Amino acid sequence: MTMKRLPIRTKIMILTFGIVLYAIVIGGVVIIGKILDIQEEELAKRAMITSRTVAQLPEVKENIQEKEGWKQIEPAVEKIRVINEADYIVVMNMDHVRYSHPVKDMLGTKSEGKDESAAFADHTFTSKAKGEMGTAVRAFVPIKNSELEQIGVVVVGHVIPGFYEVVNDLTDEMTLILLLVLSFGIIGSYLLASHLKQQMFYLEPHEIVRMLEERTATFHSMHEGVIAIDNQEQISIFNEKAKSIFSVTGDVVGKPIREVIPDTRLPEIIELSRPVYNQEIRVSGKVIMSNRVPIKVKNQIVGAVAIFQDRTEVARMAEELTGVRAFVEALRVQNHEHMNKLHTIAGLLQLGKIKKAMQYVFQVSEEKGSLTRFLNERIKDESLAGLLLSKVGRGKELGIQVVIDSESRFEEFPEQLDQHDFVIILGNLIENAYDSLKGMSDGRIDVSVAQDSEVCAVLVEDNGCGMSDQVQTQIFERGYTTKGSNGSGIGLFLIQQIVDKGKGEIEVISQPNRGTSFLITFPMTDRGENNE
Repeated sequence: MTMKRLPIRTKIMILTFGIVLYAIVIGGVVIIGKILDIQEEELAKRAMITSRTVAQLPEVKENIQEKEGWKQIEPAVEKIRVINEADYIVVMNMDHVRYSHPVKDMLGTKSEGKDESAAFADHTFTSKAKGEMGTAVRAFVPIKNSELEQIGVVVVGHVIPGFYEVVNDLTDEMTLILLLVLSFGIIGSYLLASHLKQQMFYLEPHEIVRMLEERTATFHSMHEGVIAIDNQEQISIFNEKAKSIFSVTGDVVGKPIREVIPDTRLPEIIELSRPVYNQEIRVSGKVIMSNRVPIKVKNQIVGAVAIFQDRTEVARMAEELTGVRAFVEALRVQNHEHMNKLHTIAGLLQLGKIKKAMQYVFQVSEEKGSLTRFLNERIKDESLAGLLLSKVGRGKELGIQVVIDSESRFEEFPEQLDQHDFVIILGNLIENAYDSLKGMSDGRIDVSVAQDSEVCAVLVEDNGCGMSDQVQTQIFERGYTTKGSNGSGIGLFLIQQIVDKGKGEIEVISQPNRGTSFLITFPMTDRGENNE
């Protein structure tokens, strides 16, 4: 198994073990060095005290100038050396002749030490020198007679213990410390590794890397745009399709979403804490079908993700198709109506009622021409005009009078809305009114479209069966219908979405057996209100 594939617990334990061991070694070297310095200083003090003691011995002062005075001096000095645990004590007269020395054969011989000169000049000092017994710290003290004349020198030496000697002396302590520190280090690293493992959903780093690579490749290969943000509104995912749709270049990961695309309505999902599905919104001037979902980890919202499709071209085609369908429906109704009228005219002619037939022709022509002229003059969108014309004709087929308010006027769409939205609103409201008037002989639907520089209002009223209060509370829910298997439960839901998109208001007034009124108003311009 390669190092890359080792479990994260093992990696952290190995790393922690190495760090702890390295720290112990470095710390041990520093501590042992400090111990050596302290011991050297302590040995120098002890050597100086021992030297001063020997320099004051009567045996030393009385025999230092005698020819074989070492015979009396050596035994007395040796006792002092043993008592004070000195490694050696050397006593010399002013001619550098040794009267005390750890090597008996050296007694009576002359010393040639290079660092002794200052001591024979009445100086007291310590020095460090390397000899046969090892590196030693030595104390030099002059010997003086009763007249305070210098008559010799005492040298006391303590061999400084080496590094390995100190380590050997501290073996038990160091072993105990090493075991304790390593034990706690290993236990701590195991607990830390387990916590990290839990935080990473029990995945190994190489598994996370593979998942990240696969996820990135998947996101960038999708035909839908994907944008994700964290709870600070910073972009964490922005795939290639999203860049293509919104003409974004470069790396935008880590940037605030509001700076890159101000109107995604993605931050509002973090605030709402609930998903929004299949909502049509406008982003950067494009019609987008959006699904926006909060990202939760352990019931905590950590961000939001949006998956969307560019429906601009589809919406344009749908608008065109809607307009064509409206005109086709109008033509179908007109054709059916004209056939009935032709049959009426033919019957009058067969009965010889030529004058009556001519009056009928003029009457029909005036009625149709009047409505057409009215719609062309007052309703400036062909799709809406065609829709209203077809609904009037459809009403005649059903025996329902559809009346368009003579004060109606429409010139332009409110911001965020288009002809597709208004066709959905008017088409669904009038169709619902047809359904409420089934079986009634005096059914009437009143339609009004009014507009000024600030507000656009759509009103559809009928004198049909009406709705109960309970039904009114549910009519805008997706899938809810009172038509049984014949209803889809989608019409009023779509109308509510359009009202929300256009920042409008909808008012419903209905009473059972008395009729229903829908009033929808939209601001003509965006008033700066924002759901985010």
